[in-house]
Amino acid sequence: MRKESPMEKGEIKAFLGPGSQFEGKLLFDEIVRLDGTFRGEIGSKGTLIVGETADLQAELQVGTLILSGSFKGNIKASTKVELRSPAKVEGNIETPVLVVAEGVQLNGSTTMNMGERATASKEEKHPPKK
Repeated sequence: MRKESPMEKGEIKAFLGPGSQFEGKLLFDEIVRLDGTFRGEIGSKGTLIVGETADLQAELQVGTLILSGSFKGNIKASTKVELRSPAKVEGNIETPVLVVAEGVQLNGSTTMNMGERATASKEEKHPPKK
């Protein structure tokens, strides 16, 4: 009897499997996994998991991104971006935390920031001087 991993027990709220194709705008909460082809925009404060078979051309604005597939576009993550081998990335990444595994191909620019929340709270405590 095969033991289910936590991801199979219902943590993932939506799944686009290998061979699936989607074009448009995807908005979600919590955790979504993509293993197919996606073209468009993705927005979430949750986690996006992109599997090895995935091919994305998109503008991403997510909480956390875990990427193992092929990606072309721009990534803005408020919490973390984790690039796992054999990921291929062409584009810009903006995130407070970036983890890149050996074997990942990354072509683009990276901006490390403190995250939107940290920046906002800092501005509240110390408003800009005039």
